[in-house]
Amino acid sequence: MLAPYACQPGESRGRLYPEKVSTFRSPFQRDRDRIIHASAFRRLKHKTQVFVEHEGDYYRTRLTHTIEVAQVARTIAGALGLNVELAEAVALAHDLGHPPFGHTGEDALHGLMAPFGGFDHNAQAIRIVTALERHYADFDGLNLTWEALEGIAKHNGPVEPPLPHALAAYNARHDLELHTYASAEAQVAAIADDVAYNHHDLHDGLRAGLFTEADLMELPVTGPAFAEVDALYPGLDPMRRRHEALRRVFGVMVEDVIAVAEARLGAAEPQSADEIRAMGTTIIRFSKKLYQELKAIRSFLFHHMYRAPSVMDERARVTAVVNDLFPMFLADPTVLPTDWQPDIAAATDETALARVICDYISGMTDRFALQEHARLVG
Repeated sequence: MLAPYACQPGESRGRLYPEKVSTFRSPFQRDRDRIIHASAFRRLKHKTQVFVEHEGDYYRTRLTHTIEVAQVARTIAGALGLNVELAEAVALAHDLGHPPFGHTGEDALHGLMAPFGGFDHNAQAIRIVTALERHYADFDGLNLTWEALEGIAKHNGPVEPPLPHALAAYNARHDLELHTYASAEAQVAAIADDVAYNHHDLHDGLRAGLFTEADLMELPVTGPAFAEVDALYPGLDPMRRRHEALRRVFGVMVEDVIAVAEARLGAAEPQSADEIRAMGTTIIRFSKKLYQELKAIRSFLFHHMYRAPSVMDERARVTAVVNDLFPMFLADPTVLPTDWQPDIAAATDETALARVICDYISGMTDRFALQEHARLVG
């Protein structure tokens, strides 16, 4: 039973290329399955979350992060009576457009692409699922439903002009109503992203030795969680203590989102998914109190993890890799693989060529980018 404000499978706005309806899967289940089977989804296994993929087997990669986001999205969507399959599909696709080396790679590509329209990982995700995945006989891309594409494009809110090129190009063919907010399911995927990285970055930072449990006991949310565990399990093994405390942090975030959403939905009483889109604000969010507490945690992570000297050294190294590869490929695109040569040949000017090069580099995994750099540059 879905809430009236959920996206109803039978009322989907459909796909750009019409297809026969499945007899045993809803449209949003098919979206989810196509995303899981996409080449770009598999490549997330070897793409950076915070630590470059080769730095350790236990750190989150972009793939394990995505799986955690999808799990949180399913939990929240189910509790709110939303369409779980759509929330999961948007969650699984939300980071498909990330280049190698995470946000460091994105920053580097955006700078290199500045003369050619820039680079944005959300827009690149749309490009991947609408053009670059080339497996089906009848169309390029995955031919996802309008609702899934809308969620990928604007799960973080309306997209204001000027639009990133990749998003503008598709939106001209298939209007995603970028000026409105997304469905509640897409908003759930966005908040699930926040929940997941706030939780697992604490785990990964502790494992990397960038800060200690004693540091976290000085922070809101994490401090009370450790105190509760110490009261219940005095003398607990350090690794179990860490896990028990951080799972409580995870629970605090999820329960807060559900409670706030239930209250806001109860007050607004939306009767359709379109009413959610027209509200002019997000309906799925943290409480003001928890939001401020999480800001303190994010500030702590920024200074102790994301800008830690060892992380910054690696950021500089991988930025140089991207900065070396892009102009090399732009100057001599014949070094790209054979299956990319038709795209190269179709490029009518330097901007079009640069976008092909950008597509190629952004699709690389960390390890492949490092291998290609070693082979071509030394």
